[in-house]
Amino acid sequence: MGSGKCMTLLTLLAVLGTVMVDKVGSQNYGDALSKCILFFEGQRSGKLPSNQRMIWRKDSALRDGSDLGMDLLGGYYDAGDNVKFIFPMAFSTTMLAWSVIEFGQFMGPDLQHALDSIRWGADYLLKSTDLPGKVTAAVGNPIADHNCWERPEDMDTPRTSYVVNQTHPGSEVSAETAAALAASSLVFEFADKFRGNYRDSVGQGVCPFYCDWGSYSYMDELIWGAAWLFKVIRLVNGDLQAAKTLAEFGWDTKDAGINVLLSWLVMNSTSAEPYVPQVDRFVCSVLPESPYKSVTYSPGGLLFKSGGNNMQHATVLSFLLLVYAQYLKKHDGSVNCGTFVAAPSRLKQIVKGQVDYILGKNPLGMSYMVGFSQNFSKRIHHRASSLPSIGAHSRHIKCKDGSPYYETLKPNPNFLTGAIIGGLDMKDQFLDNRTNAGESEPTTYINAPLVGFIAYFKAFP
Repeated sequence: MGSGKCMTLLTLLAVLGTVMVDKVGSQNYGDALSKCILFFEGQRSGKLPSNQRMIWRKDSALRDGSDLGMDLLGGYYDAGDNVKFIFPMAFSTTMLAWSVIEFGQFMGPDLQHALDSIRWGADYLLKSTDLPGKVTAAVGNPIADHNCWERPEDMDTPRTSYVVNQTHPGSEVSAETAAALAASSLVFEFADKFRGNYRDSVGQGVCPFYCDWGSYSYMDELIWGAAWLFKVIRLVNGDLQAAKTLAEFGWDTKDAGINVLLSWLVMNSTSAEPYVPQVDRFVCSVLPESPYKSVTYSPGGLLFKSGGNNMQHATVLSFLLLVYAQYLKKHDGSVNCGTFVAAPSRLKQIVKGQVDYILGKNPLGMSYMVGFSQNFSKRIHHRASSLPSIGAHSRHIKCKDGSPYYETLKPNPNFLTGAIIGGLDMKDQFLDNRTNAGESEPTTYINAPLVGFIAYFKAFP
């Protein structure tokens, strides 16, 4: 059926009331993709390049690493604060890279911007491993930083560098860095040789903000890092084990991602064990009609898992579903969930529902991407966005002097274009209040997987 006939049919269905009312009109996936990638420029730390497009942001944290005699300029602030946590930064870089690997051919002119975003993260991760036997886990005292509401350009809180090494190991952050760099075997060997949880080694610098609380802690990062190295060089000493937890994937836990990433290796083999069966179980744990479903959905259709910052689950799990759907389609595969069989098209339908919900096809008719459509979140929990820019207010704003900007009900003066909010409640309600960080704070690891599947739907709307 041609695209014109499809649109005619959809219009007719809408008039008849047999589909959800589209309160924001047709989705412009191309515009959403451009803005989703642009968001990362608003999260940049260090000396900004001449081609910086989010121009209200300026240079920041220009002495990072000086306490170690290192150059740790650059990288990303992971969320609405001014700390550089390498664990989520590396995961975000990994997901940006995976997005381009799977869907870069659909990105058009935005591909170069996506590559620039990956390079910005990867260049910093290389710097973080520059000292032999050490990996930088974080820069910036998180307690002091979270006690201030301050622009990154102004921050005067301690820029302490937290490092893992042989005596204070941090396998998960080291292996996540290896996954992000993919070919950096030196970093992976460091993570595997000196095993230990970075929560124990540099806890005061990263906990409770980005501790690895997984059931077997750093082991999933080791396998995740090995899987990416294996994808690149096809050579890993020893066997890679399939992860056992089903619908778990994110900066903290890599289980489902490991299985999806490695499933492509065995789809053509005589035995799909162990990865494909595990991915099939993952799919059955997510599909809303599955008897094995372990997630929930809001009345409006948003995927939900327990805990704050829920939008990360909707984007990362959707990314895995779409990647696996592509693998299945290539091999004429499907997923048997006992009472029904899910074709690749069903997986894609679920993913499209998630991205459409985020972009505005939801009960509130509100876009949860800043700057997309007319009705979007304008009070996100984000220091740089909520405080006046350097261009508008050149005088230094001290730690507590920013509090009125945090507390005001006025919209943020600077739009962090492309940012996705942290989540909303189980009843599809969102108050757009920056003091509610769990719902209104954007993160790099929400956007990174979204880049991939928005690119897909740009090509196949």
